[in-house]
Amino acid sequence: MDDLVNDQTSPEEEPESLENKEPVEIPELDTLDSESSDGEAHWYVIHCYSGYENNVRHNLEQRIDSMGMKDRIFDVVIPTQEEIEVKDGKRRTVERHVFPGYVLVNMVMSEESWYVVRNTPGVTGFVGMGNDPTPLRTDEVSQILRRMEAEAPHVKVSFKVGERIRIVDGPFNDFRGTVADIDLDRAKVRVMVNFFGRETPVELDFLQVEKA
Repeated sequence: MDDLVNDQTSPEEEPESLENKEPVEIPELDTLDSESSDGEAHWYVIHCYSGYENNVRHNLEQRIDSMGMKDRIFDVVIPTQEEIEVKDGKRRTVERHVFPGYVLVNMVMSEESWYVVRNTPGVTGFVGMGNDPTPLRTDEVSQILRRMEAEAPHVKVSFKVGERIRIVDGPFNDFRGTVADIDLDRAKVRVMVNFFGRETPVELDFLQVEKA
């Protein structure tokens, strides 16, 4: 899954309209891979325009309901992860898309279900070869779902090791220093500060520093 995602290095261009596109013809059933059309539900990955994941999920869920496909298409998931962003001395929790431009669909693959998903506004295709969507392996699905269900949010900071920062709180307020180590688990940063002519390590909370 990571290999597939890493192929997309930049967001796709914004579409002129998600509604105005010609329907893609249904592939012949015998062109679908036998693993894809075995009558069992599998998780598949669909490409969509980056930034339009929520629109695609909404559109697809509406089509599933209106076209009577609830017995073939069971779930539409956008892999997300809570992330604590520390910037300018402020901490906020944001929901980040783990795989921008991709949506997961749990479905039984058939000509009809393929057509419903593939012709959803904003969908640009299935992950796979040609008209043969490739289902995710069980371990890949488990890894993605575990990542989404992680209790501790990932911490994102605006500085990195070796960069200059300014201390904005505490006894070393307004001192400058260099980031020596970042402990994401404890939300702490170790900074080398010039104190009385000597480089001194100081451990601080993420909220106590900002980029110089």
